[in-house]
Amino acid sequence: MSAPDFDLQRDAFGRLVLTDAQGHAHVGVAAVRAFPIGAPDEGISLVDGDGHELAWVPRLGALDEDRRALLVEALEQREFMPRLLRVRGVSSFVTPSTWEVDTDRGPTRFVLKGEEDIRRLGPGLLIVNDAHGVQYLIQDLMAMDRHSRKLLDRFL
Repeated sequence: MSAPDFDLQRDAFGRLVLTDAQGHAHVGVAAVRAFPIGAPDEGISLVDGDGHELAWVPRLGALDEDRRALLVEALEQREFMPRLLRVRGVSSFVTPSTWEVDTDRGPTRFVLKGEEDIRRLGPGLLIVNDAHGVQYLIQDLMAMDRHSRKLLDRFL
């Protein structure tokens, strides 16, 4: 598999710049995953400020280390979806309720407005939306501790 024919770098203002095969520099490029949950390392589009696709990366592994590092950094800046690892407690089993949880980014508290804010995306795969619109990902419900599963079951 050949590597995509573009160059990536940051300018003096920290913006992502894509230089295409014709030598045209596109400033302020954004990286967007086609399948952010199901296949996060596959299908990444680099788009300009108007949303027009400039380049397509079929797999992150197809890029050299420097371009891959820049692309991963750009994706992390754009996406914020902490993984919910454990539910320590909930204030009430009626909503709205305050949840105390552990995430891959540390412990936090959030308000769950309603049961509809917990969505199943597949077997054991859930998204929990808090009152501020932050989405928490549960990648494997069955891998969570028994206490967390029991609390989540009350809302599912």
